[in-house]
Amino acid sequence: MNVESLKYNKEHLWAQIEGDTAKIGITDYAQNELGDVVFVELPEVGKKVKKGDVIGSIESVKSVSDIVAPLSGEITETNKALEDVADTVNKDPYGEGWIFSVKIENKAELGELMDFEAYKTHTESAME
Repeated sequence: MNVESLKYNKEHLWAQIEGDTAKIGITDYAQNELGDVVFVELPEVGKKVKKGDVIGSIESVKSVSDIVAPLSGEITETNKALEDVADTVNKDPYGEGWIFSVKIENKAELGELMDFEAYKTHTESAME
């Protein structure tokens, strides 16, 4: 996957936009900060979410982090494979480690997400 074509939020989630659907996962930066992921609490398929809602969590050997919806809409799919092999988000965060898909309700919210360069600047400032 071309990470430069994705959109990002400040909570270190990426979004791959295809039409009115977004596939969501955590960034390589986030999985690196979390360490070894041992459990992913997936959102419920069919659930309507608002941007900013806590919709799940990721548990690693170091901590538990909330999954915050980067966009409003309806959860259309989750990556059930993560229930058995949670560390896939460490091994392949932009591919097999995706977490969920959402049918986008408000396309204007896409403009609030960062492009690759803005996200790169965001993570570099976090490391200072």
